[in-house]
Amino acid sequence: MHEANAAHVIFGLQPTWIAVAILLLVYGVIMAEKFNRAVLSLLGAGLMVLCGVITQQQAIAGVDFNTIGLLTGMMVIVAISQKTGMFQYVAIKAARSVNGNPWGILVMLSVVTAGFSAFLDNVTTVLLIAPVTLLITDALNVRPYPFLFAQILASNIGGTATLIGDPPNIMIGSAAKLSFFDFLVNLAPIIPVIFVVMLCIIWFMFGRDLHASDEHKSLVMQFDENEAIENVPLLKKSLFVLFCVIGGFTVAHHVHLEPATIAMFGAALLLLLQTFGQSLHDKDHAYETIMTEVEWTTIFFFVGLFIIVTGVEHTGVIEMLAHKTLELTGGDFNATVGAVLWVSAIASAVIDNIPFVATMIPLIQNMAPTFGGPDALVPLWWALALGACLGGNGSLIGASANLIVAGFSQRAGHPIAFMVFLKHAFGLMLISIVISHAYLYLRYLS
Repeated sequence: MHEANAAHVIFGLQPTWIAVAILLLVYGVIMAEKFNRAVLSLLGAGLMVLCGVITQQQAIAGVDFNTIGLLTGMMVIVAISQKTGMFQYVAIKAARSVNGNPWGILVMLSVVTAGFSAFLDNVTTVLLIAPVTLLITDALNVRPYPFLFAQILASNIGGTATLIGDPPNIMIGSAAKLSFFDFLVNLAPIIPVIFVVMLCIIWFMFGRDLHASDEHKSLVMQFDENEAIENVPLLKKSLFVLFCVIGGFTVAHHVHLEPATIAMFGAALLLLLQTFGQSLHDKDHAYETIMTEVEWTTIFFFVGLFIIVTGVEHTGVIEMLAHKTLELTGGDFNATVGAVLWVSAIASAVIDNIPFVATMIPLIQNMAPTFGGPDALVPLWWALALGACLGGNGSLIGASANLIVAGFSQRAGHPIAFMVFLKHAFGLMLISIVISHAYLYLRYLS
């Protein structure tokens, strides 16, 4: 009997059926995009406790506060840093460096997006770069879709490279005790290859038709990146804290610190530096302003999601699925790695990759006894990370960054149709997974 029996299950029903029903209902309604996903996940979490699947103590224990702390800390740091205009500065500088050439701008903005996505996070990156992109494409008098399409792919590809680049990686790193350096060494090497291949294909899809007149190119060259910098002292403080935090991530494992501790300390330090010398009233106002810019919807979505998955895990369903998966692959490790990679990619194109990864983590953990312990599972974690992050490129609903870019484009009068994006993106996603499979095989399985 599982720990779920510590609670009194409502109406004497099987906790397994209740837990699975809550999970499927929440995931189904999230996919329908009719309600706020944080509200849905918290309702699902509440039902897990109210229906007696798990106790309140088990629910709280199931929340991964390392993930929550890391996300919150980085959100605070980015919220302050973006006030300096540094991201807009880099985007405009990149556009002017290629003399206003449309294809060159597409490549440069994609590079900027991938780079920022790796060391901040892909959702924040597209929030900052997409508006600048629309401004530049308007000045060039070209269709913004190819630029935004490339940036969506770049954000998810770049975010795959590091622990903090994409929320699924944060969850995997925390659950599997993998460090920032682990992600950098094991995932980052294949990312430039995938990125270059994607750009080459995008050139055949759109690049040959991207043209702008000299007059419109000159409009882009008139942009002054220096005007984007709004606060030089804060820029210096932000860069100092960002470098310290990223440096801290690389050594965290060796000094026995969790990434959440470093991110939260960095956030507190930057909050202090931002308001140093101000009156208490001004400090309080600045703190309150920053806290309103933290994506609390995402934070509470994670809290609810962790509790829902904990409820399902306590019933034994995930352990059963792990055994079934091993039966299908015949217990062959190479086949299991391939199955995790491809199932993760296809599933992440259909549903948001965050809830999918939340469900997959305990499933993989339950495979440890079969393959020789937790240390033997490392290639499976890389397969899950590559599949979930890159799979998010498969459709417009595959990742949060995709929907944010689509929202900006819609408001600018250039809606991105779901099927148009799917037609262009799904094949590219599959190619990236083929490359990832070859990489995993050559590096870990051969």
